[in-house]
This record gives sequence, structure tokens and C-alpha cells, in this order.
Amino acid sequence: MRVFLTEAQMRRVYTGEINFFLIIMIFLCLILSCARSSNNDSVTEPLPEALPLAVRQARQPPDEETRPSARAAAILQTGKNPLWFQLTEDGPKHIVSAQEAVNSAALIPWPLALHVYFIDERDNELIIVINRDGFLKFAPNSGATPGIAMYHFGGGEFWKQYTLGGFAYYQDKPAALLYLDDIFLDTNAPLPSPRTWTFNMDSNTPFALSIPALEQFPAEEGWDIDTLRFGRDGYWYYRAVKRKGINPQIQMLRVLDLSQTGNTAALADFQNSAPRKTEISHPALPDLPQGFVYTGIGRINGSLFASWEDQEEYSIGASGFVLIKE
Repeated sequence: MRVFLTEAQMRRVYTGEINFFLIIMIFLCLILSCARSSNNDSVTEPLPEALPLAVRQARQPPDEETRPSARAAAILQTGKNPLWFQLTEDGPKHIVSAQEAVNSAALIPWPLALHVYFIDERDNELIIVINRDGFLKFAPNSGATPGIAMYHFGGGEFWKQYTLGGFAYYQDKPAALLYLDDIFLDTNAPLPSPRTWTFNMDSNTPFALSIPALEQFPAEEGWDIDTLRFGRDGYWYYRAVKRKGINPQIQMLRVLDLSQTGNTAALADFQNSAPRKTEISHPALPDLPQGFVYTGIGRINGSLFASWEDQEEYSIGASGFVLIKE
């Protein structure tokens, strides 16, 4: 933008008589310049034109007045071709296809392996819990870039020590239960305390959430809770284990409300509360390499989400998920 001054205005500036008109015009120039610079910084770069789907890095947050503090890891734009992701210690990694994950991770017992543990679909959002990692959240992006926002809430080194034992909603908050699995790995890690964790949109870091029904068995007294699940009879079932000391114990309990103290559950009722294994299939899902299977499915904003694993008996190698337009 150019500003033209009359000869008289130039003389007044030269002699020190600052003209109000000049100040306003220069001020406008500065505003336009700043706005132009800010717009350039907010542009997200798509993948090369050869790829039909875009995985855009979410670099620029929405306006300060409306944006959450948690930052999206990426904005996903689904189409007829699938978007593949592999789970890693640093969070989900975009890969070209599941074939890229073949032989990329050693087969280890499932309690120690990265894998999608639970998928919860509600209010056009997906909440995913990942063993030995943390949470994922998928939601329609509210910013200028259309697509699905993917948020990663990594639990860091603490979560890497423990296995997921259950998922629940407590006080309308998603809650993941951690326990110490020492069957397959002799570890010096202490029992997890805190044992239950949640997240919100204030941060990308999970935080502790106390559930009274579970706190009647404190970790400081040697108790671990290795199971939490919702039964078909409307009860919450959980198992408390004390492995060390002079009096090892196992207690199976159930409760209607997790804010209350549980009562002893019959062995048959506890066993019947276990989820039934179902085969995951959908005509839109692409084929997987040999030895890979789909383990869970959900829907988000007109797209299909499915988790996958490289399985061999009780071991898991590579794992991840795929999104595709339904």
C-alpha cells in the first residue's frame, strides 16, 4: 500500500508539524502489513498433490478467545483412499499402507505392547485409549481447515510402565485404569499410583482422576486393580489383587455406582461380565497383510475408524488404525 502526500503536507512534516492524516495512514499501513504476515503463518501445508487424502499438521490454533489449550496433532481429510497410522512410542505415525508396518515391530505379549485398547463413540467424537501410551480424541475440526482433528494425550514414561485394565466414564469424564503386569516382565516398577487417569481440552497431558470404588484398595497397602468393566447386568465389575506380603489376596467386586463401595461378586457373575469377542468387518475396510486383524471399529463425521494389529497367539507386533470415508 502506498501513501501519497501533497507538497504542503510534506512541508509540514519537514518542519515538525505532524499531520493527523499522515499518522492515520501510516498506522493503517502497519495494520495491513501485520495482518498479511499473520495470514501467511497460519497456512497449513497439504501433502503432495499425488496423495488423494491430506494429513495436515495443525500448526495454527483458532482464535485465542475460543480455542482449547490442547493442540491437534493433525487435521485428517478422508476420501476414497484410506489414511493409515501406526502406533509408536511418540504417538501415531502416518504411513502409506499397512504393508509398511509388516515386520516393523517385534511380537511381544499383549500386556506390554502398544495397541488400541478401547474405542468409545459419542456426540460425533471418538475417544481412543492406547495401551502403554495414553488417549486419542477425534472430533470435527472447528477451525478454518475442514476435516477431523486428531488430538494425542500422551501419558509419557509413567504410562509406559503399566497395562490398561479398564475404561469407564466417571462424573462424565473418560477414565482409564492402569495396573502393573509382572507376569511377562520382571520389573521393579511400583504399583501405579495414581491408577486412574483422564484428560480434557485444557492440555495434551492426562491427569489423575480418583474413583472412590477403586480407592478402597490403596496401592500404598499393596493393592492393584487389574480389571474394570461394565457388565450386561448394569453393574461395574472390578478385581483387586494383593500379590506380595504375608497375606496375598484376590477380591472380585461389583457396584452400580462407582462413587460407592463395591460388594463381593460371585465368580460366575464376574466371568459373565467379560466382553464377548466379535469379528470386525465392513465392506469399506481395506484388506490387511497376512497375520494382521482388525480389532475395533467406530464412526466419526462420516468416516470409518478401525484399529488393527499384527497378531500371533497372545502376542502383538505392529499396531495402528485406519480412517476412510464411509
